[in-house]
Amino acid sequence: MTDAPGTREKVPARHVAAVVLGNALEFYDFLTFSFFAVYIGRAFFPSTSASASLLATLATFGAGFLTRPIGAFVIGRMGDRLGRKPAMVLSFWLMGIAIVGLALTPPRSMIGIAAPILVVSFRLLQGFALGGEVGPTTAFLLELAPPERRGFYTAFQYWTQDLSILVAGLVGFTLANVLNERQLQNFGWRIALLVGAAIVPVGLIIRRGLPETFHADRTNSNPTPLRPYLPIAIIGLMLLASGTIGSYVGDYATTYAISVLHMKANIAFAGTVVVGLAGVLFDLVSGALSDRIGRKPTMIIPGLVLLVSILPAFYAISHYRTTIVFLSANAVLAALLAISTVPTVVWLTESLPPSIRSGSVAVIYAVSISTFGGSTQFLITWLIKVTGSPLAPAWYWTAATAVGLAAMCAARESAPRKTTHPDNQAKGLSF
Repeated sequence: MTDAPGTREKVPARHVAAVVLGNALEFYDFLTFSFFAVYIGRAFFPSTSASASLLATLATFGAGFLTRPIGAFVIGRMGDRLGRKPAMVLSFWLMGIAIVGLALTPPRSMIGIAAPILVVSFRLLQGFALGGEVGPTTAFLLELAPPERRGFYTAFQYWTQDLSILVAGLVGFTLANVLNERQLQNFGWRIALLVGAAIVPVGLIIRRGLPETFHADRTNSNPTPLRPYLPIAIIGLMLLASGTIGSYVGDYATTYAISVLHMKANIAFAGTVVVGLAGVLFDLVSGALSDRIGRKPTMIIPGLVLLVSILPAFYAISHYRTTIVFLSANAVLAALLAISTVPTVVWLTESLPPSIRSGSVAVIYAVSISTFGGSTQFLITWLIKVTGSPLAPAWYWTAATAVGLAAMCAARESAPRKTTHPDNQAKGLSF
């Protein structure tokens, strides 16, 4: 299937829902593990030192990042060779197995060393599945959409991630208010994981009913050369790295509020809810706006506003340390981040030819997440400790945003409505 304007004018809601459910589930459970890291650590990595137990759990959380690039390469390339649909079904199956397995693993007090071994194994499988999820689903959404509405439909990729942040935050907030510490440790985190696992059967059924949007040309023995698209890959990596750092600093709001600002747990979880809600509200707006005015203006204008807003927002949060300031500042930053970063994955996906689209997007995205998502929260915690400044996360995020803006300026406009030559989508940059 080519990218020439087709006859599709309306995308069935059930097709979008199939991708939305899968993406939301996978990111929900990935985030839930980090939110409940303290309690999971006590169950599987008991220690006389609370910090040692937490570090072991965070190391297990980080293990999931190690297998993301592998999953991206294997399942992403599968999307280019066999089609988007089988790749999406496989990643969803693997994630379902990992989620249920993790939630039902007995604590170390019952089965000994087998407990942490199983947990690490399920985390590795979870990372593998999630790494292979992004490329095929993003390619599917873009190829399913009418050319003039690619931005809106591909924005569901980010929308589902923010929806998962919102739902995970709401579940954590609810459990933190309903259960006590012992109950959270014994079964509260398992409930949070199983809430996501409950939609696995539904997701599998509707994903298996999806149409295929890409059929590889098996008569062509000459594969698409990769070298012409290396500059696009580099710019895409810069864009995604910048957005990833911003997202993970936002996800750090819960830990930041508790450990640095010494706020209550329910307020900290409310910060996560606000971050997720802002994304849910603005992601699709950003995608639609990028269809109308172009990818570059939608990235650059709010990106510049975000650049000059991060430090003042963190100063206000750390100086006043009130609930209203904390929630308001997080909402503003999350909204600006959502608007400016959604078009990045749209630009990257439509700048690549269909024959390498799924695998390339998957690998670039996975490398970005593994490198910068896996290190951001550790680095800003270390920076706060070394500098003694609560503004350390703001400086790190500001630097990442500056890099992202430079990449945005280097990218060539790719929105079909704004391009004047059909070949522009295959070139994707200007220097």
